Amino acid sequence: MSVDQTSWEAAVRHLHEDAYPYDATGSRRHENWVLDVLALMARVPDPRGWAGLDAAGPASMTQLGARSARRLQDIDRDSAENLLLALTDDGCALSNLSRFTESEEELRAMARTILARYGDTASFHTNINKPGYVSGTLDFTSSGWAYSPLSVYSEDYGLIVVSDTEVGMFWNFSDY
Repeated sequence: MSVDQTSWEAAVRHLHEDAYPYDATGSRRHENWVLDVLALMARVPDPRGWAGLDAAGPASMTQLGARSARRLQDIDRDSAENLLLALTDDGCALSNLSRFTESEEELRAMARTILARYGDTASFHTNINKPGYVSGTLDFTSSGWAYSPLSVYSEDYGLIVVSDTEVGMFWNFSDY
C-alpha cells in the first residue's frame, strides 16, 4: 500500500488531534535507530516535509538514551495498528474509538495509512506493556496495562516505527 501526503496527514490529524500528541517522522541515518529517535525528539524536520502533530512541545520528552531504550519492546504490525488507535485519547484503550463517528474499520484504515508510509519491513517498538498471548503482541482486551515513561508527564506512551529510511514517533501524554 502506497500513501500520499494528504491522506497520511489527514489520518494522523483525525486520529490524534484530540489527544495530547507528539507525532513526527525523521530520517533514519544510523544503524542504531535510537540515535535517530533522539534527533526526532529534538524536532528535526520531516524528510518529506509532511506535517505531524506537536501538542506537547519540545520539553515533553526526556533524552531517550540506552537506558531508556531498554524500556521499549518490539511488537508486531497488528499490535502497532491497535496502538495507533488506542493513542487517540488518554488511557491507551481501544474503547477510545467510541468517540468517533466513523466505524472501527474506517478508523483501522486510517491507522494502516499511517503505517504504510514506513513500508512492509518496518519494525515497531513501544514502552507499553499489555502482553498478549504471543510474544511481541499487545492485548487490548485486558484491563491492566503498564508503561515505562520517557517524559516529564505523569503518563506517556507511544509507538516508534523504524524503516530503512525513516523513524516515526507517535506518542501521547497525560498529566493529572
